[in-house]
Amino acid sequence: MSKVYFIHKRKFYLALALTAAVILALAYLRWEQAILANGKPEEVSVYHLVTGEFSSTGPNGQKIEVYRWDPGHIVVSRGQPVELQITGVNGGSHPFVIEGLGVRGIVRKGETTVVRFTPEHAGTYPIVCLTHRDLEQNGPMVGYIRVQ
Repeated sequence: MSKVYFIHKRKFYLALALTAAVILALAYLRWEQAILANGKPEEVSVYHLVTGEFSSTGPNGQKIEVYRWDPGHIVVSRGQPVELQITGVNGGSHPFVIEGLGVRGIVRKGETTVVRFTPEHAGTYPIVCLTHRDLEQNGPMVGYIRVQ
């Protein structure tokens, strides 16, 4: 003959809450073990850049202007997440590409553009403004990201 058990709602909800608490505790402990096994969690390296402009008058009286990234050279670590915060100070807009890293963006005057990437290979990668490529376009506006 079969036995029938009746469970009160209160006991059912209590058992359900205890089961959920145990599952969450185990998940938390596994997460902490994963962090300890891999070392400290990866931190993002943040770099601040600005767009700059130099202007002068040439010997013939003609105005000369060039744009640049400042700083013009940064060094980052391979495999380390990087965040570039680029603020537009001079010039209207600067669409750019970081050659070899597949990063694209646009910096506008008075705004900050944020791009994130994780470089996987050592080398030097130019960040090139697509508006100011050569002297006729008030350039070249190029900076360098060196990955070690």
